[in-house]
Amino acid sequence: MALSVPAIMKTTAARLSALYLLLFALCAVLLVLYMTSLSARMLTAQTQETINDEVLGLARAYQRGGLPVLVRVVEQRSRQPGANLYLIADANGQILTGNVQSLEPGVIEAEGWTTEPFSYRRFGEGELERQRNPVSDPNEPAQSEVQAEGEKGHNATALVLRLPNQMIMLVGRDLGEPERFRAVIRRALMLALGMMGVGGLLIWFFVGRAALKRIDSVSEASRRIMGGDLSGRLPVTGAGDEFDRLSENLNSMLARIGTLNEGLKQVSDNIAHDLKTPLTRLRNRAEATLSGKHNASDYRQALEGTIAESDQLIKTFNAILMISRLEAGYSSESTTRVDLAAAVHDVVELYEPVAEEAGVTLESSVQGSFIVNGNRELIGQALSNIVDNAIKYSTDSTSRPTVRVTLERVGGEIRLAVSDNGQGIPDDVDRARVTERFVRLEKSRSQPGSGLGLSLAKAIMTFHNGRLELLPGNPGLSVVMSFPWREDR
Repeated sequence: MALSVPAIMKTTAARLSALYLLLFALCAVLLVLYMTSLSARMLTAQTQETINDEVLGLARAYQRGGLPVLVRVVEQRSRQPGANLYLIADANGQILTGNVQSLEPGVIEAEGWTTEPFSYRRFGEGELERQRNPVSDPNEPAQSEVQAEGEKGHNATALVLRLPNQMIMLVGRDLGEPERFRAVIRRALMLALGMMGVGGLLIWFFVGRAALKRIDSVSEASRRIMGGDLSGRLPVTGAGDEFDRLSENLNSMLARIGTLNEGLKQVSDNIAHDLKTPLTRLRNRAEATLSGKHNASDYRQALEGTIAESDQLIKTFNAILMISRLEAGYSSESTTRVDLAAAVHDVVELYEPVAEEAGVTLESSVQGSFIVNGNRELIGQALSNIVDNAIKYSTDSTSRPTVRVTLERVGGEIRLAVSDNGQGIPDDVDRARVTERFVRLEKSRSQPGSGLGLSLAKAIMTFHNGRLELLPGNPGLSVVMSFPWREDR
């Protein structure tokens, strides 16, 4: 989806990019100013040091032979190539010797360092200029004179000294080379600033454009999801960046929401179908009781049956609510350190009379004491449901019915298994389906139950970060509750 410039500037990415670019440009400008000022100070200090060295050499010449030797040394140095300036003038400022032809007015009037760079012309530059630009009209002023009047020549800085005989000596240095050096530094820094600015804009354009496209794709997928399409997922490019991590987390959340919605839909369907029968039975019993003439004992028996059916319905609804809360990851149940060996002992002790009455042998094998972080009541309830199912469905065994509860550590897990030698569930599809709510593989429904026992056990294991597995026992069925093992328990 194309965005206009005002729309792009409303995005957080564009605003951050603009702020970073502004900060970068400000820092770059300050860097240019600092480097230029630093180079100017360094060059000025170097120039003054060179002038001081020249002055010391001339002072030694003056001390050796006075003014004649000084003039001779100045004339000698004036003829040498270089950027140094030498000038000796009388008390009135008339130039006597040196390599300076003319100076900016007022330069040699004050003794000491010149406060500002001054303009000057070297000796012989006027003749060279006239040879290059001859005058055609004798009444027209010479080009050098025009330049002398209108344009400034070279720039220099100098140290002006008064000799004992009131003569003036000027020792200076041309600033052309330092100025060119500063100009080169300034141009290089400005060029670098321009290149970095253009590079920053290009990076912002391409990288920011790609980021905006990804945000648009996320927004488009979000609109589809908000429209009711929970099967939609946010795009993941595989780059492993923050967009991919966000998309993966949101996709996991959407998958979880889809699972919960599917569970809610399943609960609604199961309630409509599986709870309709007991409610209808309640109504028919009440209607049959009211339709005829009965004595007090008949009414009492009907009310007791109604209460028993109502209690079973309440238990079913409580189980559904507990499963939903556990699957949603929210439960008011607290967790503590639970000894699984003690939980196995309590459940086996509780169901021994039930197993004996049903003619089933109930055995247990505990290979050590294993501690997990969980809820004792929930674990006990899950184990009770599994043991109760094993006792009920092992009575059709061809041999002596036996239910065996084992607790052991296998690799990085603690495995609590309940095995029987009944008919079992030979079909893999049925073993996966039996943990769903209200699913009962027994067609005749001769055994009591609501089909929520294994569903509740599976939800309890999910709450404890474990898993519930149904494995063929050959014969029979083995239901395994696997808890994660931690060395710091």
